Amino acid sequence: MSQAVLEHANITVENTLQSAELFCRLFDWKIRWSGDSIHEGKSVHVGSESSYLALYENADKNRAAKESYYNINGLNHIGIVVENLDAVEERVTAEGLEPYSHADYEPGRRFYFDTPDGIEIEVISYT
Repeated sequence: MSQAVLEHANITVENTLQSAELFCRLFDWKIRWSGDSIHEGKSVHVGSESSYLALYENADKNRAAKESYYNINGLNHIGIVVENLDAVEERVTAEGLEPYSHADYEPGRRFYFDTPDGIEIEVISYT
């Protein structure tokens, strides 16, 4: 049996297009697909050729859950590996977002930031 590979994760955001464009600017990703989705929502797939985030926007935004670390099925953070950690941190700061929890330990360096939707992103470099 070959090794399993994560293809995508599906997360709910306030505005799919704004979120997708942010990820494109930060990580040089591309929008792979966009269109109508379940529950009268919209979806945008953003990422690379081999993996992506499926961003989902529900028409009923009043049902959004808060504080993911307290939800059994909550998303705690998304880890994204980059070659040039410092360059990505500069992009994050230029977007008006605040990097935090910098760490440098085996096997690599990392920092975190929160998107405007409150999604915690861990950015890691192994180089």
